[in-house]
Amino acid sequence: VQLQAYGGGLVQAGGFLRLSCAASGRTLSSYGMGWFRQAPEKEREFVAAINWSGVSTYYADSVKGRFTISRVKAENTVYLQMNSLKPEDTAVYYCARQRYSSGSYYFPREYDSWGQGTLVTVSS
Repeated sequence: VQLQAYGGGLVQAGGFLRLSCAASGRTLSSYGMGWFRQAPEKEREFVAAINWSGVSTYYADSVKGRFTISRVKAENTVYLQMNSLKPEDTAVYYCARQRYSSGSYYFPREYDSWGQGTLVTVSS
């Protein structure tokens, strides 16, 4: 499967963006999906995840209440709605497909396919 993340950009603090992760080559419907981010000189960190059915969602404490992950199976796409953005949200955001449905959502090693990343810059 090929994943393509897009929707990043420059936004002022307090603003919003919606990231999309579109898949080609194979359906995502049987897989959990996650969003991670990586700021300069920092490790890649978990942001949000959604299980295969879309019923269960998981968030990092730093984004809880501000970000919402969702999926539309008919579009083979996963979204990350980001509201009340802060300068510390500045990073390259990556979407990824979970390797096994029984695995953890929180660690990059649990994902086997990654999009190319989209840059989100939040100015103060």
